[in-house]
Amino acid sequence: MGLTVKQVEKLVRNGTSGATSDGNGLYLKITPVGNASWQYRYQINGNRRSMGLGSCAQITLAEARTKAADFRKQVKAGIDPLDVKEAEAKIIKTNQATFCDVAKDYIDSHRSGWRNVKHIQQWRNTLDQYAYPIIGNKLPANVDLADILAILQPIWAVKTETATRLRQRIEAVLDYAAVHDGSDRRNPARWKNHLDKILPAARKVAKRVHHAAAPYPDVPKIMSALRNKDSLSAYCLRFIILTAARSGEARGALWNEIKPEAKTWTIPASRMKAEREHRVPLCDEAMEILAKMQEWQQGSDKVFAGTRGGLLSDAAVNKTLHTIAPNVTAHGFRSSFRQWGAEATSFPSAVLELALAHVNRDQVEAAYQRSDLFERRVELMGKWGQYCINVSNVTPIRSKHA
Repeated sequence: MGLTVKQVEKLVRNGTSGATSDGNGLYLKITPVGNASWQYRYQINGNRRSMGLGSCAQITLAEARTKAADFRKQVKAGIDPLDVKEAEAKIIKTNQATFCDVAKDYIDSHRSGWRNVKHIQQWRNTLDQYAYPIIGNKLPANVDLADILAILQPIWAVKTETATRLRQRIEAVLDYAAVHDGSDRRNPARWKNHLDKILPAARKVAKRVHHAAAPYPDVPKIMSALRNKDSLSAYCLRFIILTAARSGEARGALWNEIKPEAKTWTIPASRMKAEREHRVPLCDEAMEILAKMQEWQQGSDKVFAGTRGGLLSDAAVNKTLHTIAPNVTAHGFRSSFRQWGAEATSFPSAVLELALAHVNRDQVEAAYQRSDLFERRVELMGKWGQYCINVSNVTPIRSKHA
């Protein structure tokens, strides 16, 4: 069992020297003079090694766990994290690297901890399009506020989300450069108490666009229409709706993740947005869909294998959906499920949030809520499955989405 936030606070406050394990190689280390920091210990090629992850004053328990998880992936791949860190420091110090050099180094060093190739490509594309033309050939130490504003101001009001992520990426690269060259210089891309005094908050510039969702009273009618379609995308879409899963999680489902006798689908952490394993209770109709897919997908490791054994595309799923409900997206059914749970059932919010695999952002509350409330979720998903079957007294599908 790992440490809790309160335990960490107590250990740091008491200042008792020693190392306390959080599990999986992560330790809270307190020196005799009371300095508290995180340490990752591992073994590679028969050698035991340890590396510092940062001070407890700057890095939270959750952040330390994320860092340790990234390094575990490197060790599992046969890569020594300390060697990588030393090589990066040497490159940056000896070559007087430009912002472009440091950014590429940053991306390479973090790619093992990022979820997919698309995320890496987004980093490269935004920096290449907006940052490199202005600061690409500059030394990080020479990048100033005027440079940052020259990059961000032209797109802040018209491409707010892109600009926000771009600012965060530039800030991360400049911090990375400062750490490696031992500088404590002020980061010109920092938001709090710096750029927030010059640029308007992103939420005031552009409203966040949510995935178009069907009102939950329309879901049974949509499910009824899907049952009349004998196509792979229709079966997959029904499975997405019945499990309240993300499209990518369902489309990438593997047979070894399914336990028919227990009526569960266990999605590994590597395929989850929050990088945490997620157990999904399967209702009767979901099990019927799996039985049908076993007939169709003999010999494939994927439940919903697309053409030539590849992954069924999100576009194919939404194309099928749009023949029934033009203004709705597959992802939007998670919102439909959440609204149904809140308005039409008495299940607690915690159960509904866990069914959606949402992470509790309140670290203190999360420390006490360690159960995944699986038995309650079995009941919840069963009732959702029954609701999706009930087409009586359902109004025609609405033309406007929620």
